[in-house]
Amino acid sequence: MRRLQGFLSEEFPFSWRVIIADNASTDRTPVIAARLSDELPAVRMLHLEAKGRGRALRAAWSASDARVVCYMDADLSTELNRLLPLVAPLLSGHSDLAIGTRLTQGARVTRGTKLEFISRAYNRLVHLALRAKFSDAQCGFNALRGDIEGELLSAVRDEAWFLDTELLILAQRRRLPIHELPVDWVEGPDSSVDIVATALADLRGVARLAVATPIARFVAVGIVSTVAYALLLLALMMPLSSEAANAVARAITAVATRPRTGA
Repeated sequence: MRRLQGFLSEEFPFSWRVIIADNASTDRTPVIAARLSDELPAVRMLHLEAKGRGRALRAAWSASDARVVCYMDADLSTELNRLLPLVAPLLSGHSDLAIGTRLTQGARVTRGTKLEFISRAYNRLVHLALRAKFSDAQCGFNALRGDIEGELLSAVRDEAWFLDTELLILAQRRRLPIHELPVDWVEGPDSSVDIVATALADLRGVARLAVATPIARFVAVGIVSTVAYALLLLALMMPLSSEAANAVARAITAVATRPRTGA
């Protein structure tokens, strides 16, 4: 935090504010964060009773009136000299979102083989299952314009680590321009993230977004309609003739699966 505050004070040409979002920490984070907010200019602390990285991010951004909101890993895995190139396209109106990426030409990354494999496999899955056009879904160095933040966050359901991916996928589906910035990134040595639990939660998030596409909904409706028709046909063939049962079953399933329109 002292390094970040020093960088922003000396090298960042715009006004700024730093929020330390403490979400139900069980160590000394609340005490240290409170002391830092007293000592460092423009540094504030936000305390939440419930866990969840996405929940903390949502609370911090929702309370902000900044033109651009951004976040980064607390261990400063990404070099701070990339912060200005990250927010500049948003302030100029060139893009609505900006993300750091470790997976394009120009990025320099230092991390272990296991995390490298997991990251590339996950991003490959996001590309295949969700047709993502951005290269890195979870760099932890992202920014977006404050005037679209509320609309996007209101559509995001995840309250944990998948929020990054969901936010970007929803922005892409809304055709919002996303700027990608290659970064210098170094793996933090003291990460306490449960990789297995996080990976499983991310997979559930990918599956949820995948079935929310129009094509997936069309396929799902078709399957449900076919199964419902078959069950109704079997049930109606007892009191009715096969021709009458077929007609009634088709009529009921057609009405039940007809798209609803609103005023």
